[in-house]
Amino acid sequence: MDFSILYALQHLHNAVLDPLMVGISSLGNAGWIWIALTAVFLILPKYRKCGIRMAIALILDLILCNLVLKPLVARPRPCWIDEQIKLLVAAPRDYSFPSGHSAASFAAAVTVFAMHKKEGIAALVLACLIAFSRLYLFVHFPTDVLAGIVIGFICAFLAGRMQNGLSLPARDR
Repeated sequence: MDFSILYALQHLHNAVLDPLMVGISSLGNAGWIWIALTAVFLILPKYRKCGIRMAIALILDLILCNLVLKPLVARPRPCWIDEQIKLLVAAPRDYSFPSGHSAASFAAAVTVFAMHKKEGIAALVLACLIAFSRLYLFVHFPTDVLAGIVIGFICAFLAGRMQNGLSLPARDR
């Protein structure tokens, strides 16, 4: 079923979507857009607490996805299995499961949404676009992206629990 979805998406390719999806996907490379947003939030007093929680969520995501799950599962990417599909991006060298782009995007976006709804909606839209771009570009299976989204939610939740656990109750300050 994973390949059926990926092959269906190949029919969407056109001169407008191709560069757009490459650009959107590149925003998630190494989580740079989310790291940059975290840095900006850490500087701005109104968003500082959110920035701290985003940093925690992204660190949890890095550990869980890149250091634990990818090497443990060692799932080949669709572009490694079916080399007939012409890629619009360089073939990634790390394993496919879970999608790190999706996990980092949702770890950060869900965190922003939990703390700042309006800004969070924009972050979630971007996270969805980044996740979709990985399928469009034939570098992840749908189950990789779905797992990345779930892991992102988990990391955001855990970051919130960790941050709240580290905070002293108002009466103890």
